[in-house]
Amino acid sequence: MTAPPPPPSDPTGVDAPDAVSPLAPPVKRAGLIKSSAIFAGLTLVSRFMGLARDIVITARLGASLTIAADAYYTALSFPNLFRRIFAEGAFAAAFVPSYARRLTADGEAAADKFATDALATVAAATAVLTIACQLAMPWLMFVINPGYVHDPEKFRLAVVLTQITMPYLPCMTVAALLSGVLNARGRFIISGAYPTVLNAVMLAVVLPQHDPVQAAYAASVGVIFAGIGQGALIWWGVRRTGARIGVAWPTLNPEIKALLRKAVPAVIANSATQINLFISGILASQVAGLRGWMAVADRLYQLPMSLVGVALGTALLPRLSQAIAAKDDADSQGAMDQAMVFALAFSLPAAAALLAMPIYLIDALYTRGAFAFADSRATGLLLFHYGWGVPAFVLLRVLQPAFFARQDTRTPMKFSLISVGVNIVLGLALFYAVGFQGLAAATSIAAWVSVLQMAFSLWKTRTYRPGAAAWAKMIRVAAASTVLGLVLFAAAHFRPLLEAPFAHVRFLGLHAKEITVLLVCAAGGLTYPALLFAFGGVTPAEVKAVLRRRGGGGAALP
Repeated sequence: MTAPPPPPSDPTGVDAPDAVSPLAPPVKRAGLIKSSAIFAGLTLVSRFMGLARDIVITARLGASLTIAADAYYTALSFPNLFRRIFAEGAFAAAFVPSYARRLTADGEAAADKFATDALATVAAATAVLTIACQLAMPWLMFVINPGYVHDPEKFRLAVVLTQITMPYLPCMTVAALLSGVLNARGRFIISGAYPTVLNAVMLAVVLPQHDPVQAAYAASVGVIFAGIGQGALIWWGVRRTGARIGVAWPTLNPEIKALLRKAVPAVIANSATQINLFISGILASQVAGLRGWMAVADRLYQLPMSLVGVALGTALLPRLSQAIAAKDDADSQGAMDQAMVFALAFSLPAAAALLAMPIYLIDALYTRGAFAFADSRATGLLLFHYGWGVPAFVLLRVLQPAFFARQDTRTPMKFSLISVGVNIVLGLALFYAVGFQGLAAATSIAAWVSVLQMAFSLWKTRTYRPGAAAWAKMIRVAAASTVLGLVLFAAAHFRPLLEAPFAHVRFLGLHAKEITVLLVCAAGGLTYPALLFAFGGVTPAEVKAVLRRRGGGGAALP
């Protein structure tokens, strides 16, 4: 399988665009949707495994009834914050184009030398950060979880578990950078599949446990082994491509300094959502079980962002870089129009489902073992407010490449900082005004603020304005998603009637609630494409064109 080839210039500005050798081979542009689909399909496998992992962990750890859940999810919050910053596109916004430019213009040896230096630098930096955090964790915990101070046992457990999980950070950094090497070389299979290692290891270590605290220890240790396994798998994948990334002493040569200057704004710009969630977590420490509720809600509402937003952003950045370097405005417009419609075609129905049946989903999937119905209800309230932010979380991943591909990492950074400020102010206000669900509402509002700022900036500068055909399709997608939402709301309202025929049915260990929610989701999955075709959001001819496309630029929408 191949993905978009390296851009002929470095859109981060680390290298001048005119430095590309005229003897470099011509660039062949891959279809945007097909490239995204490869990554999204593999991510879907990982996410379903993650769902199974979370169902087992919540059953073992519970939420509000034990101290283990809050401590464990606190332990994951540090490495997860950095995993999402590095592994889901932010660092790649600076590293991948620069590596790809060297691969095209200077050859494999020069590109691999650059990647080796970058790997040594970020691995050393994160190793130092890991050790520093482990040593300072008792004091850091006072800052990141002030609510735990009044429960000394939970506080101590959170400190120890976080110290255990922190080494996942350098492992993840190595895997993320090597994943960028694979993407630049047009390989998405291993970089899309390696997250499944974490889910497999976690399931293996948690399933035998029955005591909540012991399960939390086992899961935390499992994170480290999973990180080592992920790094080893993707290292093997890089070697299989012919890349020769070695081990070197870290050095801040001019190339690495230039990379870091461009990477820092990109990291900040791409991390607003994660920073907002981290800030929400600080307030969450004041409510028993809230960490666990947020983690469960996170699994469902972040699924569209991982499947669609990250996949589109990964494929869109090199595609736009190629079009801009070639001064092909039609291809750039077509790529953005295609990405916008595709993003909304998947994020709006997901949002409709989360708004229509949040408690139904959580109760059917998670209420078991130590995770009580009260936990499911609270999680459903959070999921509802995250739900209407889902389109914004996805659109952020589509709009940011429009800046990054034009060597502009500072404008998205500025908008992201404004978003973080909005989230802090609203999070505090809504938390104390309406309760814990106010944290979710604040995060969604902050995401929409970022989207509106980026869209207005692109519109005002005439960098990107959706075409008439794209507008028409987005409206039709919204109409189809609205009808889907009404259907799912009716299913949730008449839940007792749906479950009644299955009251005494046991199928593969599933009870009535699990069977009916699976049937409802399957029915929704079949209904939405029909609605999409009926409203004209997507035509059968366009679907066939995407499936048959082997290469060439993705055409603008008809």
